[in-house]
Amino acid sequence: MPDALGAALAVPGLIWLAVAFLAGGLVRGFTGFGTALIVMPLATRALPASEAVVIVTLAGMLTWGAIVPRAFALADRAQVGLLAMGALLAAPLGVALLAVLDPVPLRWTVAIAASVTLAALVSGWRYGGRVGPLGLGGIGAASGALGGLTGLTGPPVVLFYLAGTGQAVQVRANTILFLAVLDIGILANLLLRDMVTGRALALAAMMALPYLAALLIGQRLFHPGNERFYRAAAYAIIAAAILSGLPLFDGQEGA
Repeated sequence: MPDALGAALAVPGLIWLAVAFLAGGLVRGFTGFGTALIVMPLATRALPASEAVVIVTLAGMLTWGAIVPRAFALADRAQVGLLAMGALLAAPLGVALLAVLDPVPLRWTVAIAASVTLAALVSGWRYGGRVGPLGLGGIGAASGALGGLTGLTGPPVVLFYLAGTGQAVQVRANTILFLAVLDIGILANLLLRDMVTGRALALAAMMALPYLAALLIGQRLFHPGNERFYRAAAYAIIAAAILSGLPLFDGQEGA
């Protein structure tokens, strides 16, 4: 464990990773999502994508106690269950691809997925129809595959909920509960493939503290009546994270 801790402390840009988790915790506290959108583009600049996925997943699980119990009480658990079933079935495919793909295309995948999600959210598009069980399973499967591949577990489900007409309180609760269940599936697949390293465990434990503090602050700031303001702030943070994590800018720091 001391070796793992030393390796974690030697990660380049460790302070910026902590800042990313602070921003991710704040945004997730008041929106119910956003951590991976903020952390993954930055984390994959200093770490292998597989290790970044482990850290984001574990840090989130270590802070469940602050956010999941309340979400469980408020969520539409039947609907979340259908989404989660599809996600858990598809997560192994994403993790399998993560184990074999080159990291640079994978970073572009992260950036593109995050950008498409952000553009859809900013557009304000809304869908008033009803999605049946098969549709819910498909949306969950898309999240599971993307989450296993990139660590971005939320985009398809977040887009589905934010594009709908549901009230902010339940949308937020459903999203939090879904992401918690999917974290379990992704971690199980990472463990089966022996992709959880000591350094990743140490980094996750270190990042969980600032993440938890920011998450609690964000949760206190959440008020449904001010939803427009908080969404705008989240969008701005996510956009900055996407830009800073683009492989296009590799090697430009010293230019």
